[in-house]
Amino acid sequence: MSTEDTAPTTAELLARIDELTRRVEWLEASLPDGPRQPTTVPPDVVMAISAAVAAYLGERAKVRQIRLSGTPTWTQQGRASVMGSHTVTPGRRHALR
Repeated sequence: MSTEDTAPTTAELLARIDELTRRVEWLEASLPDGPRQPTTVPPDVVMAISAAVAAYLGERAKVRQIRLSGTPTWTQQGRASVMGSHTVTPGRRHALR
């Protein structure tokens, strides 16, 4: 079997290009217009972060910028850390006291 038998024809390639062009146009049309607007951080969260920074540093510090993270990586790492810190002994029941 030669490679000429399996090579797509010009018409097939043009049809694929048309399909991909339609898909890209649809994806572009579904995107929101303009850049994303930053979400404001609630004042109580700013106060909690400021208190944590002050407790860590031992003195008052001015928080200049707080940026909301758009990825769940930090959350996933925190959950994995908490779940990994629990030791479960197989075959042993823990009674509530």
